[in-house]
Amino acid sequence: MTKIIFVCFGNICRSPMAEFVMKNLIARAGLEKFFLIESAGCHPSIGTPISKGTANELRKNNIPFTRRTSKLLLESDYKKFDYLIGLDRSNVFDMEKICGGDPDNKISMLMEFAGERRDVADPYYTDNYAETYKDCLIGCEALLEKILANHNV
Repeated sequence: MTKIIFVCFGNICRSPMAEFVMKNLIARAGLEKFFLIESAGCHPSIGTPISKGTANELRKNNIPFTRRTSKLLLESDYKKFDYLIGLDRSNVFDMEKICGGDPDNKISMLMEFAGERRDVADPYYTDNYAETYKDCLIGCEALLEKILANHNV
């Protein structure tokens, strides 16, 4: 089983969007039993639901999602997950601090899988959830493609 956790600052906008986009891609491929997908934040207000903008963008794009609340990335998540995916450089820096480094090279930025060294657009500041969705979709499709190529799922 491949285990992935998406991580952003507060776990209310970008990382849950990436979580549900990836879950949808996996479900459409019929591969749910081969994956565990979650999300967390480096500095969440624990228990806060996903943002209305994220929920609206997921609905607009016919991406199923469940009610969830924000949670904190834990040091123990480093051992639990195969891929720890930050949505921006600041997240990656915080993830490495929380996890005590990255000795197994598990921490990456989402857009790196699509061949881009840039952050996923943050709608918390821009209110542009469509741009964030586009980034999440591009990044998640590329990540899934890499995993399937490497693991023969």
